[in-house]
Amino acid sequence: MSFQNNIFFQKVKDYSVSKEIFELHHNPEYDLLMTFPKPSLDKLPSYYESDDYISHTDGKRSLFERVYHFIKGIALKNKLKLINAQSAKGKLLDIGAGTGDFLVVAKNDGWNITGIEPSAKAKGIAINKGVNFADSLSDLESHSFDIITMWHVLEHVPNLEDYLSELKRLIKPTGTIIIAVPNFKSFDANFYGRHWAAYDVPRHIWHFSKTAIEKLFEEKGIQLTAVLPMKFDSFYVSLLSEKYKTGRMNFIRAFFVGLKSNLNGKKTKEYSSHIYILKNQ
Repeated sequence: MSFQNNIFFQKVKDYSVSKEIFELHHNPEYDLLMTFPKPSLDKLPSYYESDDYISHTDGKRSLFERVYHFIKGIALKNKLKLINAQSAKGKLLDIGAGTGDFLVVAKNDGWNITGIEPSAKAKGIAINKGVNFADSLSDLESHSFDIITMWHVLEHVPNLEDYLSELKRLIKPTGTIIIAVPNFKSFDANFYGRHWAAYDVPRHIWHFSKTAIEKLFEEKGIQLTAVLPMKFDSFYVSLLSEKYKTGRMNFIRAFFVGLKSNLNGKKTKEYSSHIYILKNQ
């Protein structure tokens, strides 16, 4: 894959850590946005050095954190139902496992679990919960996993093509890959524009549409079979976007924007975030 003939889309600020300004460039062939400039591998970890990076903690101090973890509990049950609908219980790899809650739920349900997690802090929390980790994808045996999940992770990977090739190598011939990513074509993305929290530059290097996911995986011999909405994401993202836009979390306004985004998604099939079900061919 080659991302050429890219067009300037808009400028976006890193509100979480550096306060730097980045650009989003649109690739018309894949209908994909890319963060520019892409941070170097040496500098990239510094953009994650924030107490606000909620997926790397189990904290429940603020109202926002309590709401996040309440919704997370519901989402964990839905994720378990989803993987059980795709395969008999076997080997599960969760890339970007965070503090390990999903893998713990899956393990308790009978799955043979492995995690990948770059954050030492999050990984330490997960290990204390009994989660097994591999140091890198290259350490794992080829064609060994029934299901591979990436919950809001693919948008973070520096070298997209290499990562997709590794997913193809690791999944069993009849295996399933489940990807969850934000959707820049959603109502809330258009409503908040440069303040849309799910751009999350430069931690989010890639910004996917349905077309992008389908084409990128198809080139690796992996077929998109279903697209599912993540309806809670519109509320969570709208709340953060309100903070970036106005300086405070307006729960009421965020609720109505999130609700409108979901209602709009019913008609357009463009929700704030999507889950993609992909089958190896």
